[in-house]
Amino acid sequence: MKVILRDNVVKLGKAGDVVEAAPGYFRNFLEPRKLAVIATTGTLKKREEELDILRKKAEKLHQANIALCEKITALGQIKILAKAGEEGKLYGKVTTKEIAEVLEKELKEEIDKRLLKTSQEITHLGTFTATIKLAADAHADFSVVVVEE
Repeated sequence: MKVILRDNVVKLGKAGDVVEAAPGYFRNFLEPRKLAVIATTGTLKKREEELDILRKKAEKLHQANIALCEKITALGQIKILAKAGEEGKLYGKVTTKEIAEVLEKELKEEIDKRLLKTSQEITHLGTFTATIKLAADAHADFSVVVVEE
């Protein structure tokens, strides 16, 4: 019997897939746990509508990510103030969290620190390159200038 999966099921398929399942497996395992529904014309039509809504949301999010990357690229560089000792060595290091906070203040948008990567550890004064990757094809490079407080 054909069923539409509502959730990922190991060795059967992903959520939204239309798969073939034994009637007993559906009746005893999938249906009681609300993991699947029988594939009728009505449920197939509803599935297509839900997939279309998800595609539209994904496209809107993708466009927002591209716009944010363009803003970051236009920004060019950010300045971070840090305490430094002799020969410009910092007390501690500049983290991606600090970079994300500065970007949030500059752009007034939320930035996830886990999406930021720096070319090297920032442990001294100077200019460094950083990259933010929001999607597979949406990334921006910018400079981080560390100056003494």
